[in-house]
Amino acid sequence: MLSSLPKDIVILVSSENAITERRISPSWTLSTLKSRLEPITGIPPFAQQLSYQLHDASPVQPISTDNEDGIHVSDLGWAAGAKLIVSDTRPPGLRENYTDTSQVEKYEMPEEDYAKLSDSVLAWKKRNQLGRFDPTQATTAEQKQTEDEKEVEERGIKVGARCIVGEVETGRRGEVAYVGLVEKIPQGGIWVGVKLDEPTGKNDGSIDGVRFFEAGSNRGTFVRPNRVTVGDFPPKSLDDEDLLEEM
Repeated sequence: MLSSLPKDIVILVSSENAITERRISPSWTLSTLKSRLEPITGIPPFAQQLSYQLHDASPVQPISTDNEDGIHVSDLGWAAGAKLIVSDTRPPGLRENYTDTSQVEKYEMPEEDYAKLSDSVLAWKKRNQLGRFDPTQATTAEQKQTEDEKEVEERGIKVGARCIVGEVETGRRGEVAYVGLVEKIPQGGIWVGVKLDEPTGKNDGSIDGVRFFEAGSNRGTFVRPNRVTVGDFPPKSLDDEDLLEEM
């Protein structure tokens, strides 16, 4: 009689998507058991192949599903600690992959909402005057920007000017394409974006998806003003290369 069945037992449910302990009732039919397993394993009842292992040393036994409504959990002789193995009979291409998070749409909190939180890292930094909230650091950043602006003016650095990055004799030639702040670079201060004549740079004039100027692949670079020399530095011609090889 079902009324005389023992109380619920705790078994280990194992599938390719989850391994977890669950409490089940011996009074359940296999049909009921399968419906309860779907939200745990992600496998629909029609695709579940069940087998069990009474303990680690015992063999794995398949469960016949010919009469799912006529077989009860109590008929299987399970005890606490038994292991239920749930396999997915569907082709791999039709199975949901719950462990791959690359396709999961991620929530990103708006910056204005994040700034209102009182228990965030940002709030903690504000309270302790750390990072950009350090008043002494702000003064240093302002001084650095002022020094960079003076360097830009003294060197005559302006958009459209021909220049050399590095040493005049051995540096890379190009054209100044941007002068200003670059928030994506943590060091702060003024940066000079140069469109290089040759593909010896590190970007195409953009950083982390933010475009500052147009340049071909590996023809863009950002450098400090003190590394830029403005002057009559036209692009090197083939004649220049031949002359260098003959010297």
